[in-house]
Amino acid sequence: MMRKYIFLIIVFGVLLVSCKEEALPKPKAMLRLEYPDSTAVDFAASKYSFSYNAIGRVKKTNESAVTIEYPKMNGAIFLSYKPVEGNLSQLLSDAQKLSYEHAAKADNILEQPFVNPDAKVYGMFYDVKGDAASQSQFYVTDSAEHFLTGSLYFSVKPNYDSILPAAVYLQEDIRKIMETLRWKN
Repeated sequence: MMRKYIFLIIVFGVLLVSCKEEALPKPKAMLRLEYPDSTAVDFAASKYSFSYNAIGRVKKTNESAVTIEYPKMNGAIFLSYKPVEGNLSQLLSDAQKLSYEHAAKADNILEQPFVNPDAKVYGMFYDVKGDAASQSQFYVTDSAEHFLTGSLYFSVKPNYDSILPAAVYLQEDIRKIMETLRWKN
């Protein structure tokens, strides 16, 4: 009988000591996405040229519209060219308005000016944070003859946490486009 009591005291003591910390579930694992290093490929249209990432495929619909598709990321950069014909302020206004149409779903929109006086390329890059339809917008111009706008879209429901790695990778491609853009006369 004494053995029973000793056994119960030991079990009770172990239970009392072992329940000091609250058991917590393991945190969810994060998906690790890796993309290849960027290799530049040149593209030329009649009014401009630039370099872009080789994993993209250029689809030219006409002289003023170009799409760079990234099938492995389910994303695309849409480019639209317009000549400046005394309408620069309207083109700038339209580009800014397009970028801020995403403000309803965006958590934040960061504006990053771009200036390359040697190539006469001036513009703005918009980094859109949150569950907006487009994660990046930009425009570049020479302020006299040329105006190019671009937008990054993914063919999935916008979920910022899920598309963030691909968005950051493609934003670097957009910056490469802006940095290597050259106007033709």
